Amino acid sequence: MDRPIEKKRGIKKKHIYIGVGVILLLLIIYKAFFAENISTFRVDANQLTIDTVREGVFYDYISVMGTVEPISTIFLDAQEGGRVEKKLVEEGAMVKKGEVIVRLSNPDLMSGILYSEAQLAEKSNFLRNTRVTMEQEKLQIKREILNLEFEVIRKKRIYDQNTVFYKDTLISKNTFLKSKEDYQFAKRSYELYLERQKQDSIYRTIQVQQMKGNLHNMAMNLKLIRQRKESLNVKAPVDGQLTTLDVETGQSVPKGGRIGQIDILTSYKVVAQIDEHYIDKVRVGLMAILDRNGKEYMLKIRKILPGVRKGRFEVQMVFTGKKPKNMRTGQTYYIRLQLGNPAKALLLPRGSFFQNTGGQWIFVVSKDGKSAGKRNITIGRQNPKYYELLKGLKPGERVVVSGYDSFGNNDRLEFK
Repeated sequence: MDRPIEKKRGIKKKHIYIGVGVILLLLIIYKAFFAENISTFRVDANQLTIDTVREGVFYDYISVMGTVEPISTIFLDAQEGGRVEKKLVEEGAMVKKGEVIVRLSNPDLMSGILYSEAQLAEKSNFLRNTRVTMEQEKLQIKREILNLEFEVIRKKRIYDQNTVFYKDTLISKNTFLKSKEDYQFAKRSYELYLERQKQDSIYRTIQVQQMKGNLHNMAMNLKLIRQRKESLNVKAPVDGQLTTLDVETGQSVPKGGRIGQIDILTSYKVVAQIDEHYIDKVRVGLMAILDRNGKEYMLKIRKILPGVRKGRFEVQMVFTGKKPKNMRTGQTYYIRLQLGNPAKALLLPRGSFFQNTGGQWIFVVSKDGKSAGKRNITIGRQNPKYYELLKGLKPGERVVVSGYDSFGNNDRLEFK
C-alpha cells in the first residue's frame, strides 16, 4: 500500500536565500532613498585651527608698511659750471641756510667779469666826456645868444634913430631901409638861435637819458655777472641735513648739474605702498595710526601719488600731532590705515580657509565637537584680524579657519 509522505517542517535553504535577498534589497532602497550621501574625511582635530564667531566692533582698516622720509627734500644744483676747488662740508652734516658747501672755480667766467668791468668803465668815461662836451656847447650857445641879444638892441637903436632922421629927410631912404633890414635880420637870428637852443636842449636830454640807460643796463649786467661769480660758492638754501654730496675735489661740474641734496628734518612724512584693491577707498584726509613702543601716533594722508606700479600705489602721510622721538630716515613701521567708521558686527577670525573657499562657505563644528560640516556664508568687509560676517553663522558657533588643502571635495569632517 502506498503511504503518504509527510512534508518536513522548518527553514529550508531557499528560505535563507530569499531572506538574504530581501535584506539586501531593503538595504539598497535605504541607501538610495533614506540614508545621507555625505562624503566624509577623517582628520586629527589637533592639526586644525578652530575659532569662535563672536559679536563685537568691526574696525575697517588695513595694515600697511610705511617708510619714514624727511618732510621735504631740497636738491643742490650747480647754478654755474666749474671745477671743484674745495668741499667745505661732508655728507651727513647739519647745515645752516647760506652756508657754503662747495667752492667752484671758472676762469671763463672771471674773464667775462673783467671784460664787462672794462666795458662799463669805457662807457662811463664816454658818458662823462659827452656830458662835458654838451656843457661846453651849451655855454657856447648861451654866449652866442647873448651876442645876438645885444646885436638886436644895437640894430633896434640904429633903426629907431634912422626912422626919426628919415622923417626929417636927414638920411636917404636906402640908409633907412638898410637899418630896418639889419634890425629885422638880427631879430630873426636871435629867434632862430633861441629855437636852436631849445632843440639842442631836448636832444641833449634825450641823448643823456639814453646813455644813462645804457650805462645802467651795463651796470646791471655787471651785477648779474658778479652774482654768477658768487654762484660759484654753492650754498645751502635751507637749514637741514646734507644727506648726499656727489662731487670730489678737482671734478668738473656742468652748469645745472646736481651735486647733492638737503633733507629738512623739522618734521617727517611716512610713505606707504597700498594694494590697488583699495584704490577706490583710499582718499586724502584718511587717518592712520602708527604704533611705536606701545604708544600710538596719529597720521593723515596728505598726498596720493598717481599711477599704479606692480599692483600697488603710493601715499604720503604726515603726523597730525606728536611724533615719535629719535626717528630716522629709512625706518619702517606697520601702520593701521582707517578706511571707514567702526560698527557693530559678527566677527569671523581670519584664516587661510579663505584661500580655498573665497569666503563662500566654511566648516562649522558640531555641538558635540566630533565633526564639522560645510555651510554657506556671506562675508563683507575685512581687516587684518577679522572678516565682517553678514549671514550664515551665529555668535558662539565654532568654525575651522585653517587651510582646507588636504580635505579635497569632502562635505564632512570627522575628528579623530
